[in-house]
Amino acid sequence: MTMAKTQTDSEHEWTPRIVAYCCNWCSYAGADLAGTSRIQYPPNARIVRVNCTGRISPEFILAALDMGADGVLVSGCHPGDCHYTSGNLKLRARWAIMEKAIEQAGIDTRRIRLQWASASEGQVFADGVAKLVEQVKELGPIQEEWK
Repeated sequence: MTMAKTQTDSEHEWTPRIVAYCCNWCSYAGADLAGTSRIQYPPNARIVRVNCTGRISPEFILAALDMGADGVLVSGCHPGDCHYTSGNLKLRARWAIMEKAIEQAGIDTRRIRLQWASASEGQVFADGVAKLVEQVKELGPIQEEWK
């Protein structure tokens, strides 16, 4: 006896949830520009505005993943253009350590992405979201990794 399908497979297609931590001064404005310019990118990202990417720690990323995000994007001012002088340089120096912490938690580091996007780079922001969504789609839901 076979059961008839009532819904198509496309209705059950999984879509990744992305948390995007964006610096207040550059990347958040870049994300806003992407929206006002009608630049198309996946609607999967939920933006969290932070004063500076220098504030981001591994705990922020792990907390987002623990609360159900399948991937995390960290987007900030270009190195040397930080409104707080060196916040993004501190994040860049800490990034390798953060990747190691994510890896030790049993998470594939392809689920996290660091990018630099200024207020005038809406397309850069959109491309970063699209790239992360594609990477995470290849990896599948976080529940398969999270321990």
